Amino acid sequence: MTEAVIVQAPNRNVYALIALVGAELAREGIAKDRSNVTQGYKFRGIEDIFNHLGPLLHKHGLVIIPRITSRDVTERQTVKGSTLFYVTLAADFEFVSAQDGSSTVVRTYGEAMDSGDKATNKAMSAAYKYAALMTFAIPTEGGDTESTTLLEIAAPVAPPKGFEDWFTDMVAGASDGVTALKEAWGKSRQEYRDWAEAHHKAEWTLAKKASAKADKDRKAAK
Repeated sequence: MTEAVIVQAPNRNVYALIALVGAELAREGIAKDRSNVTQGYKFRGIEDIFNHLGPLLHKHGLVIIPRITSRDVTERQTVKGSTLFYVTLAADFEFVSAQDGSSTVVRTYGEAMDSGDKATNKAMSAAYKYAALMTFAIPTEGGDTESTTLLEIAAPVAPPKGFEDWFTDMVAGASDGVTALKEAWGKSRQEYRDWAEAHHKAEWTLAKKASAKADKDRKAAK
């Protein structure tokens, strides 16, 4: 079995060790090799962070201790009637030097949703990932270049507040016909319309077809 080797830094306090780990991560970076096919963006998963960061933490004698300080859970229903659990939590990550015991705390927040029992796990992973990305300024590529992106911009993972009720009303309103549906759409919030077109395009297309059919049926009944 290979023994872990701890590199003794001349200055062994926690900030010196954070700088050493950050310097090593900056040489290669952590690329965004994973893809979210549904929303069309690249990202670095928590596995990528652990695989790159873990060996360096052991090498330099730096420990990260997570503490969840708050957690909120909200249950929401999707348009299709299933339940989603939204979890928001605050986490304190204590960075400790195993060499002299000095420490500092980094606070981040995690948000996630899941239809099962994984929402909290996902939120904790998100909080850890961004604590690492921001503390060590992990680039997507190695080297010293101005084009390097240090932080990821998180893509939205949940619809705007109130969207689901609005969309349910819009779909139900298709029975009033094309003109009424268009007027309701035009008066709606832009963020609702953008989310509907990006994530519920098929349902919205069916609603528009239903409105045209409603007009046709009323015309035939006259």
